[in-house]
Amino acid sequence: MIQLPKRQAPSSRGMLITCAVIFIALLGIILFLNRARGQAPAASPAQPTSMTTQSSDQQSSTKPSADELKKKLTPEQYRVTQQCGTEPPFRNEYWDNHKPGIYVDVVSGEPLFTSLDKFDSGSGWPSFTKPIENGHVNEKTDRTFGMERTEVRGSKSDSHLGHVFDDGPTDKGGQRYCINSAALRFIPVEKLKEEGYERFLPLFEKKK
Repeated sequence: MIQLPKRQAPSSRGMLITCAVIFIALLGIILFLNRARGQAPAASPAQPTSMTTQSSDQQSSTKPSADELKKKLTPEQYRVTQQCGTEPPFRNEYWDNHKPGIYVDVVSGEPLFTSLDKFDSGSGWPSFTKPIENGHVNEKTDRTFGMERTEVRGSKSDSHLGHVFDDGPTDKGGQRYCINSAALRFIPVEKLKEEGYERFLPLFEKKK
């Protein structure tokens, strides 16, 4: 009868090595999972960007779309206000208008200038010494046509209105706001209340 050699019982040293390998493997898995969990939030700072985009969308939505503006404005008004055009001098609606009243933004209706500050500059465009109130127009540098000028834009509509120069009447501040008639809508004094601009009536009562 043939006797097979007996299997030796695993040594305690071998069991220690096996346990150590298993322990290291488990530790590696735990570290990997913790690291992956820690990186998950970093991948999504998209929320602030979406909020910014939403905010800018809301701001842009306050201005009518190009299609809406083309329906509301005449081709000349659209060209001047939205494409930074310039109407011809002496052949525009308000260059020689001397009636008392206010001039509002043709796009937004924001009050811009009054007849009290209008003067004949000889330029062929409506000219004013100052806006009706601070903050109703924005000014920005314009370097088109190889020269540097100061462009005037509506603060609410961001429409092109014209330019401001420093050759106005010196006794009234020295500024000349040279504005396109196509960017304006004139409201006579007698219609200020009807049109919702009655708060400017005291300006003309002082003049009497």
